[in-house]
Amino acid sequence: MNEVTEDRTQGDGDQTKGVIKEKVGKITGDRSTEVSGKLDQAKGKLERKIGDAKDTLRHEDDRNR
Repeated sequence: MNEVTEDRTQGDGDQTKGVIKEKVGKITGDRSTEVSGKLDQAKGKLERKIGDAKDTLRHEDDRNR
């Protein structure tokens, strides 16, 4: 698996984990778990964007060769 794919996969996983944690936190009234879930979602979105940016840079580099 290449680095870009790993970034995207990790990002998707963190987003999913975050959604679950946020919902569990809301259901149980555990504000800490809810906030942790929101942070995981933000982390996942950032990782996904990093993968996208790396992919764009790689394509630009390939075109300039």
